[in-house]
Amino acid sequence: MSETASTLRKSVRKTPDVAELLAAELVGHAVRHTKGPAALRVRWAAGVLRVGAWDADPSPPEPPQPFERALDREDGRGLAMVRACADVWGWQPPAREGNRGKYVWCELGSAPRGERRPA
Repeated sequence: MSETASTLRKSVRKTPDVAELLAAELVGHAVRHTKGPAALRVRWAAGVLRVGAWDADPSPPEPPQPFERALDREDGRGLAMVRACADVWGWQPPAREGNRGKYVWCELGSAPRGERRPA
């Protein structure tokens, strides 16, 4: 993760801590909630940073819960944090058949904070 963190810091000078947090949450979610391999993908294009994690489980991620529901728990806030910090986020199967896992992603720099696109 240290090489990824270094790459993110160089690419996103305005929000490196947020980018690192989102990358850690997405990869942590993939590792914690699925069996099998996981991978991080980072793409920087036209002022937009897309951070995503692929895992081998084709099941969609559980929808993020409001923070208030998970205040007393040690887990369950990761995707809510992604939703709160990213400009847009989502998930998709990487194959048409849907049996090759899923890709959960988020973007920074894709829209002004007040004009977020729906995920």
